[in-house]
Amino acid sequence: MFEKSGNENTSAINPVTGEILGYSPLHSIEDVQNAIATARRAQPRWASLSIKKRIQLMLPIRDYLIQNIDLLAETIARDNGKLRTDAMLTEVLPATIALTYYCRMAKKFLKPKKLRSATWVLAFKRNKIVRVPYGVIGIISPWNYPFGIPFSEVIMALLAGNAVILKTASETQWVGRALQKTIVSAGLPAGVFQYLNLPGRIAGDALLEGGIDKLLFTGSVPVGKKLMAKAAETLTPICLELGGNDPMIVCEDADPYRAAMGALWAGFQNAGQSCGGVERIYVHEAIYDDFMAVLKEKIENLRVGYDMDFESDMGAMTTQRQIDTVTRHVTDALEKGAKIHAQSKIPENKDWHNFYPATVLTNVNHEMRVMREETFGPVVGVMKFKTIEEAIQFANDSNLGLTASVWSKNRHKAEKIGRQLKAGVISINDHLMSHGLPEAPWGGFKESGIGRTHGEIGFQEMTQPQLIMHDILPFVKKDLWWYPYNAKIYQGLKGIVYFIYGPGLLKRLKGVLGVLKIVFRIFKK
Repeated sequence: MFEKSGNENTSAINPVTGEILGYSPLHSIEDVQNAIATARRAQPRWASLSIKKRIQLMLPIRDYLIQNIDLLAETIARDNGKLRTDAMLTEVLPATIALTYYCRMAKKFLKPKKLRSATWVLAFKRNKIVRVPYGVIGIISPWNYPFGIPFSEVIMALLAGNAVILKTASETQWVGRALQKTIVSAGLPAGVFQYLNLPGRIAGDALLEGGIDKLLFTGSVPVGKKLMAKAAETLTPICLELGGNDPMIVCEDADPYRAAMGALWAGFQNAGQSCGGVERIYVHEAIYDDFMAVLKEKIENLRVGYDMDFESDMGAMTTQRQIDTVTRHVTDALEKGAKIHAQSKIPENKDWHNFYPATVLTNVNHEMRVMREETFGPVVGVMKFKTIEEAIQFANDSNLGLTASVWSKNRHKAEKIGRQLKAGVISINDHLMSHGLPEAPWGGFKESGIGRTHGEIGFQEMTQPQLIMHDILPFVKKDLWWYPYNAKIYQGLKGIVYFIYGPGLLKRLKGVLGVLKIVFRIFKK
């Protein structure tokens, strides 16, 4: 395990109570350079192990997850402000499933793939694709799902044969350190996995300038763009997940109760701090009143509080900075004519902090920031629509496109609508939860990022495709097209085209004659 060289620390603070949970040693630029050098030395030996051996070494992590399941959920809740149930449901449980899934599927994902020849004329050139690890992969993860998001990425990268350097968010360092303990519990070879605590403003530059082979970043659009520009200087591959302003379309034939309950969970779980959570809701006018009545009743009875007895439904927000963003968006909407349709209560305990009421806004439009930007808090805006074409236009009116959902009793109709939405993930009669399915690729369109994590596609992000071509006629002296050139070579090559693709029998026979004039040169010195 890599250790820091300086004496500074980051304080891990419970955002609700202000309690100091502990201290995380802060690393320097020199530490980053040393970590990358260490990883560079360790990675080749790790990659040389069989995939079966790497799986055997990684599986004990699941034992650690199970043995420390309550401690991990509590650590996430205390450091992030979310509920223990949310921590269990969206982070610890998915991590356990993901580890098992990737260990089971890694051999298949990394299996060489034979390519079928495009033409029998060149069938003696046999091709296959092998997957090659990048080398040293840097991962920068966010504070909203501080355990679950980086966990899957670390597991995939390691199984693929890479060394990993992980930098988690400064705001949730206690979770980051818990994740570090989880990974190192397997006793992996020294240098294969290393953990760094760096300020976010320097982490990306430090890793890229240090010479990592690929960077995975989850965070804001502005930071993602900055890192992409920096990575372009060295053409370092980068995978970005940059958030969303996700729409939900509720069709005329949808079950208004189920749709409202889905909006309640996907919009307010984790206090709305989910990149793929519902932020914009478009409801057909025929069921608008029924939908809004259910949503109002449920929101006003939503139990917001600190996770003392498992009797709360929504926890606190993680940072005051994010609360300020949410407040600005709501204020902007109200000043432009929006109305608060429903709002939850928040705890009255003056010793508790960072709570924001679950809020439903109506009379909203796309001139308001809450409908155009990522709010990333417990606020949704609801608009009524008449035609599905109108709803699709509203849903696509965003520079972001992470996820979207369509709600209808007719699944085929819903999918047809969903395919017209510009988002990387489309859910039918559900929202948000596909991130917890390890087989399902995660990532977005437009400014929501590039690349994918999770699933086979996400696993492939951890490797580069390498083509291996074999010539299975090693006994011939040369290929048809090797030097020296002459007119017969030209005519013979043209004959191949005529022979295979020429129109009519005469043209093809002419092609055969051209080929016969040069084919025996392959045996001559």
